[in-house]
Amino acid sequence: MSVPSVLADVLYPDLEPYETGFLLVGDGQRVYWEQSGNPDGKPVVFLHGGPGGGTSPWHRRFFDPEKYRIILFDQRGCGRSTPHASDPAADLRYNTTWHLVADIDLLRRNFGIERWMVFGGSWGSTLALAYAQTHRDAVTELVLRGIFTLRRHELEWFYEGGAGALFPDLWERFIAPIPVLERSRMIEAYHRRLTDPDPEVHGPAALAWTTWEASTITLRPDPGLVASMTSAEAATAFARIENHYFVHGGWMREGQLVADAAAGALAGIPGVIVQGRYDVCTPVMTAWDLHRAWPEADFVVVDDAGHSAAEPGIAAALVAATDRFAAAS
Repeated sequence: MSVPSVLADVLYPDLEPYETGFLLVGDGQRVYWEQSGNPDGKPVVFLHGGPGGGTSPWHRRFFDPEKYRIILFDQRGCGRSTPHASDPAADLRYNTTWHLVADIDLLRRNFGIERWMVFGGSWGSTLALAYAQTHRDAVTELVLRGIFTLRRHELEWFYEGGAGALFPDLWERFIAPIPVLERSRMIEAYHRRLTDPDPEVHGPAALAWTTWEASTITLRPDPGLVASMTSAEAATAFARIENHYFVHGGWMREGQLVADAAAGALAGIPGVIVQGRYDVCTPVMTAWDLHRAWPEADFVVVDDAGHSAAEPGIAAALVAATDRFAAAS
């Protein structure tokens, strides 16, 4: 995805990584990573969305390159990591929330980093919360956007018809590949098609699944974003991984992340929660629940924004948060 020109004055300038590589994390998985910015700067790890979305070069630009050591990586099965989930033979058994949490900490230890800031949006916020609640001593701050915690009512809102009330035209296209008698459980119906090895079955399903999300995450339609997310390989990996996580509830107990935050699992970790008021993909209700469970984090609602980090108000709030934490130890 190319960053919209409107963000040129919001984000930091383009920069290239000074080091790239692959981390062998076990289970036959190779995870792509890169470092940019200042090698002696404050370490920050960027957790991309999806799950299955992968990183893009513009993700480096949320951080002051003179002050941050910026670490991006592609989670298992997507982006430049291998084996890629677009392969019909790809085995997703070893792609779970807790495998990814372990990968993040293995990456930290391999880089010799004691503590780092964790930045994540959408699914990346889920993963950031799971990581921070598991490895709290390794986290200096959390910057989160578009809060998503995989609670059942969050999934049902977006994939079982709630959001369709706002986008009936797009919803009609989303349900089109699914026979009428299966439409009461859309996530499961899509799972059967996305796991089918026949490209004639999983290909159209992946395109419809990914197009639904890509078409609804911005406040105003963004055909360029939709096109960037719906190439055959990217859409297949995205849809397969995302649906795999949703069918399994993220391998967490219902409401785990918010409940554990309320019980003090994030106590003492400074944070900023950034949320678009008109976020249809991950509605503000979840960010509000996290805010109430973790009141010491700053809560920023952007009133003219949806879900995407590429919206100017969201991007500006995220950069303000990283600038604020840049000087923190």
